[in-house]
Amino acid sequence: MPMSDLRRNRFERRRAETRHALVRAARKILAESAESGGVSASIHAIAKRADVGLGSFYNHFTGKPDLFDAAVADALEEYAQAVDERLHGVDDPAERLAGGVRLSARMAESYPEIMQILCHSQLGRICAGDGLAPRAKRDVEEGMAAGRFTVVDPVIALTVLNGSLLALLDLSCNQPEADSDQAAGTMAEMILHMLGLSPDEARALARRPLPAAA
Repeated sequence: MPMSDLRRNRFERRRAETRHALVRAARKILAESAESGGVSASIHAIAKRADVGLGSFYNHFTGKPDLFDAAVADALEEYAQAVDERLHGVDDPAERLAGGVRLSARMAESYPEIMQILCHSQLGRICAGDGLAPRAKRDVEEGMAAGRFTVVDPVIALTVLNGSLLALLDLSCNQPEADSDQAAGTMAEMILHMLGLSPDEARALARRPLPAAA
């Protein structure tokens, strides 16, 4: 490999590592600031937390809002990938959808940092183009194509699904004493029935044992 290519590869690797360090630092700051209800860290403090130079910050982000958007998107993607891993090999879109809802209820225990970010950093972002949103869209469309779902408007179906997921996460954040597993199972059952499954099948799928963690 030519020396110029080696230098370019090293530069790109260092650049990616710097961006990753900034995003990880922002995620931790967002999670830690959840209880106080606001983020007061300066860009200097964030760069110091990430162990990068202050000038490096502006090579990647225009300001704190840009960085925190990237941090939330990163948390959402990690969240969605964790759900994907648990549901790997599940072919039925109805079962995948129900499993995603139920696994989301366990986020507080398994991914406390992500849960703090989602619960205190504009929950509506979970409905954006990152994380579970494209997976839910895929499951709804595949379910419709396979005749599993009879809903006629996928946009309305996704709106209801997103709203239900937001409500579930809000319940986990604000009522930690509630039985989140039971709430998630009930919500998954209601969603599947709304999408067109019979009450009995919706109930059975929503209570089927979840795949074991790898």
